[in-house]
This record gives sequence, C-alpha cells and structure tokens, in this order.
Amino acid sequence: MFEKVNPSHPDKIADRIGGAVVDLGYKKQKNPKIAGECLIGHGNCHIILETSVLYEENEIDTIVKRIAGDDVKLDLKICPQDVHLAKNQSEDIRCGDNGIFKACKVSKEEIFLTQIVTKLYNENPTDGKYIYDEMTDTFIACQSNIATNILKEKLSTYNIKNIIANPLGDWTGGINVDTGATNRKLGSDMGRAVTGGGLHFKDISKADVSINVYLHMLAERDDIKEVSCKCAIGDKFVYINGEELSYKKVTDEAYNYIMDRIGGFEKLAEWGLIRA
Repeated sequence: MFEKVNPSHPDKIADRIGGAVVDLGYKKQKNPKIAGECLIGHGNCHIILETSVLYEENEIDTIVKRIAGDDVKLDLKICPQDVHLAKNQSEDIRCGDNGIFKACKVSKEEIFLTQIVTKLYNENPTDGKYIYDEMTDTFIACQSNIATNILKEKLSTYNIKNIIANPLGDWTGGINVDTGATNRKLGSDMGRAVTGGGLHFKDISKADVSINVYLHMLAERDDIKEVSCKCAIGDKFVYINGEELSYKKVTDEAYNYIMDRIGGFEKLAEWGLIRA
C-alpha cells in the first residue's frame, strides 16, 4: 500500500513554504545554514527559523501569502544558528546530524498512484489524499471541493477494481478546516524509505536532506534495489552500502539533483521524491 497527498494538503503547504524560504536563502547567501518549522492553519502561519541568512520579515510574509493566501497572518521568530552547530560547518563540509537512512527503488504501485494523483491535481488543484493497495487493486481518494460522483467518474477511467471516492461525501479542505506542519508526510515523500528525518525546510548540509536525496538517486539505478547509510554529526565521510564517500560529494550531488532535476526546494516540497 502507498499513500500520497497533493500540494494543496495543509502539511504540503507548510512544506512548500519551508522550501521557498530555503530557495530564497540560497539566493541570498552561498552555503546558507537553514533549519525551520512551519505550522499553518485557520488564518495563521507560525514559523520558527534558525539560520545564518539575513531574512527580512516581509520577504517571508510574501512567500506565505503567495502559497497560502493573502488572508494568512504570519507569526515569525528568526534566531541565529547555535554557535556549536555553526562551528561544525565552519571549515569543512561535515555531516550536520546523526541519522540512519534507507532508500528503495520506487515501486510500480507508487508510480501508478502518483501518476493518477498528479493528473487529478492538475485538473483540480484542491486539498487531496489518496491510498492505493496493489494487492486488492483498491483506490481510496479523498479530494476536496469536487463532487464525489465526478471524482469517481474520473477514477473509473483507470480500470481499477475497487474505487472508494470521498467516503464521507463531498467536503471542503485546506488550511481553513485543518492545520499543516512541516515534514508530517514522509511516507508520501519517500514511500518505503526509512529516514532519520524530514526533507523540508532545511539546507543541503543537513543529512536529512542530502543523504535521503543521494540514496534516492542511487536507488533509481537499474542495478540497485535498496541502499542504506548511517552517519554521525561531524563526519567528513559517510558509508553507503559499505562504500566510503566524502560528505561533500553527497551534498554537492544531492543539491544538483534538487536544483537541476526537480527545480528547487519548493518544487521538492510539492511532491517529495516520489513524483510523476
């Protein structure tokens, strides 16, 4: 089974805001240090941000309103990065945290669901969440602000045996009826991968970002089904399936993947690493 949420889900809105703040950080500073959390819902957006970047509040407010709406009020707390953490990265590219990570080749089940969800979202960009179970060929779709009969009709074109559309009937969604927070939809972002932390609202020096992305890149290769890594804060080298690699190589390649292949940290936040 696999669950996917779309970019208008409240948790994804929080992730997207974090990604946009990170994108801006890279425009303002080379090798920025950024770690933030976003909680959003019911007209309010609370952000706590630890960073080396000099952000203006109006810059972040502009991001929040672009993604979440003009009526959302920003509550922002910006703090400098802890001096001990900053010292770890002051001279060399070193691992920013402890972690255990695993990536798996994306399955047909995950691809199938993601392709359908992406098409649904392009046609109806409203809050939605979905489950597909390949074993029973069952598709559960909850999509807001679309008539249930229309949603079921759209899904019927995919020759799925069991379709469950909006089990509670028509509904409204989004941040005015629910709250969202960063990194709550890791299953949607990474499927069966096991991770030490979330992908979003962090710069590339964070192992949660760089190693997760790098392992996903490796798992895309035809000859690899599963790849794993463990690391500790301060490491200049990490071991991936027993092979020693410089942490700088991992961060460089992961950053290039995010920027060139996906289009930036905000784009990464929209669908995670499992994308159509």
